[in-house]
Amino acid sequence: MLKKKVSIMAIAVAAVIASCNNSEKDFDAAGAFESVETIVSTESSGTIMQFNIEEGQTLQPGQFIGYVDSAQLYYRKQQLEAEIASTTSQLPNIPTQVAALQSQLAQAQTNLDRTNKLFKQNAATQQQLDDANTQVDMYKKQIEAQKSTLGITSATLSKNVTPLQRQIDQLNDQIAKCKIINPIHGTVLTKYAEDHEVVTPGKALYKIAETDTLILRAYITGSQLSHVKLGQTVKVRTDKGAKQYGEYTGTVYWISDKSEFTPKTIPTKDERADLVYAIKIRVLNDGYIKIGMYGEVKL
Repeated sequence: MLKKKVSIMAIAVAAVIASCNNSEKDFDAAGAFESVETIVSTESSGTIMQFNIEEGQTLQPGQFIGYVDSAQLYYRKQQLEAEIASTTSQLPNIPTQVAALQSQLAQAQTNLDRTNKLFKQNAATQQQLDDANTQVDMYKKQIEAQKSTLGITSATLSKNVTPLQRQIDQLNDQIAKCKIINPIHGTVLTKYAEDHEVVTPGKALYKIAETDTLILRAYITGSQLSHVKLGQTVKVRTDKGAKQYGEYTGTVYWISDKSEFTPKTIPTKDERADLVYAIKIRVLNDGYIKIGMYGEVKL
């Protein structure tokens, strides 16, 4: 997704001049309303199977909009899962495979204990006792060797499974990106794609903007700069036609630290001012303010 700050200053000069003449300079700054616009793009390639939005529609953050075909990704995931199942089925069951040796060791240990008792009673020879000890040691070593071999086999097979699982994780991420999820609350301004259209990553789908609160970019002169501060509450007026005005309360949240030449379409309190400073004012929209509309500010 690509975010950009859009400034719409291309207002008809004639309309601005007419407004200036009628208002008799009873304002301190003027400018145009703008909004933060977000272009939502695809993160996957394929055919759009569902795309449920219309221009002018209000969307909520996290709202499901549609999806891009992910069938091939899903089939590849199933293939990898089958490979993992086949590999894990070869993992040795160590307790089962050493059970026979464990049983033989138990018998050898029982024989050793019996021979040891007989030896203490002078009923068995040293050779018989040594043979019984040797038998126990032999089975213990065989069990350890078997466990080591089976452990190496298990580790090798587990390592073979790991890259397959990582591939599945990647596919899960790609499948998730096939879903088109709206990122912010706002109104759809422009729709760029339709159902069944083939798209690639980065293809713009629609443009959305937060319109509940708009931003008035206005311009003040250097002499007015000392009278404006961040967080200051100001009055904003818009033209509703037929000498009717809409009045709103706004909050200054940004003041430029650099001067610029006065935009030709924007009047200022002092018409002689060549250099002005831009300020941005947040204004709660009641639905009547539109992006690009002209606004006046009373400090």
